[in-house]
Amino acid sequence: MKNIPLLYAITMLLTFAAAQNPTGVAGSDLSPAAQSIAAAQKAITEKPSEYSRYNQLATALIRRAQETSDPGFYTQAEVAVKKSLELAPNNFETEKVQVSILLGKHEYSAALEAARKLNKRVPDDVMVYGLLTDANVELGNYSDAEDSAQWMLNLRRGNRPALTRAALLRELFGDPEGAYEAADLAFQSTIPSEAEERSKLLTLMGRFRLDAGKNDAAEKILAQALTCLPSNPDALGNLAQVRITQKRYAEAVSLLQQRSQAEPRPANLYDLAEALQLAGRDVEAKKAFADFETQSLAESSRKDNSNRELVFYYADHAHQPAKALEVARQEYAWRHDVYTLDAYAWALHVNNQNAEARKQIETALAVGIREAKIFEHAGDIALELGDRVAAENYLQQAVAMHGAGSEHAQFVLAPISGPSTHR
Repeated sequence: MKNIPLLYAITMLLTFAAAQNPTGVAGSDLSPAAQSIAAAQKAITEKPSEYSRYNQLATALIRRAQETSDPGFYTQAEVAVKKSLELAPNNFETEKVQVSILLGKHEYSAALEAARKLNKRVPDDVMVYGLLTDANVELGNYSDAEDSAQWMLNLRRGNRPALTRAALLRELFGDPEGAYEAADLAFQSTIPSEAEERSKLLTLMGRFRLDAGKNDAAEKILAQALTCLPSNPDALGNLAQVRITQKRYAEAVSLLQQRSQAEPRPANLYDLAEALQLAGRDVEAKKAFADFETQSLAESSRKDNSNRELVFYYADHAHQPAKALEVARQEYAWRHDVYTLDAYAWALHVNNQNAEARKQIETALAVGIREAKIFEHAGDIALELGDRVAAENYLQQAVAMHGAGSEHAQFVLAPISGPSTHR
């Protein structure tokens, strides 16, 4: 009788794998994650009593969830983890996979608590520090995130996961050159056969060049990322941002359509709707915005949501400020990362609560983040409060970055940057 749950789980997981790969062949037409699922299922079929093979499957399912934005894959990963723990109770490696599932579901507070317990249990595990870093970043605990990333480097100098996290932190702290250098070091440790990893790192490097206003360099690097992995959603999205800065809106739309097909997330649909609007395709944009709102509201109560985009939709497109603030407060209640602070500040601004808006946007900027859109928001808020000196400073920084928000910042800046600005 004790074997019935395990046998049932094996049957269910094998059935699930067959649905993912009806041919039973891990062919090149499958995504990297789908190929990993097929390989893990084959390993389980060959030796169903080996717990590590369920960990392998769970990890592949997490990657697949990230590829498709389908939360059902996390459910399948949880089943695989449960079977692993039946075979090897309290297994440390399995419990690390559990934390990865929590991170994937955006259950950051629960992930942080679980990772802290693992860290106390094994204080010198490099990847537990990686899990701590990830959870702290998403919650806005940047000092703790930096400490954890440093521990990763102290324990294993120059390891790729640590360098990747260090790069992301450098970006948040306003150091795009340092971010690029760390990502480049990580990239140099890859080999040509690691196409997916190389594409991800090149995408980061391209984004950091974009952050620094080096659009030509960003374009070349992102094209290289797409050569490694043509369906890479992040590379498609970042290249679309390059096209927008170049006012090549039709090409941006095409890239964002490809991204939405590869990764059908509401957040991606929102970006597509904005690009359609820029391209003058207003009817299509209106439909895309409407579809985005429906899909975003459907997931709004989950932690894995598109609430920040929903805030900007209500604030800037639907012109429903009360709804923008309601959604922003919901998100702010559990996380204080710079992007949530920016969204919250903007929702406060459109509701004429500019003193509190300024407090929130300045808290975000104090981390060091340098993004044109955030500077543009800070400038608009300062201007509404009558602080023309601060407004001009923020707006000039937004314009200098040649990114999303730069053009609007230039428009707002023009009438306040004359000789009478400081009088």
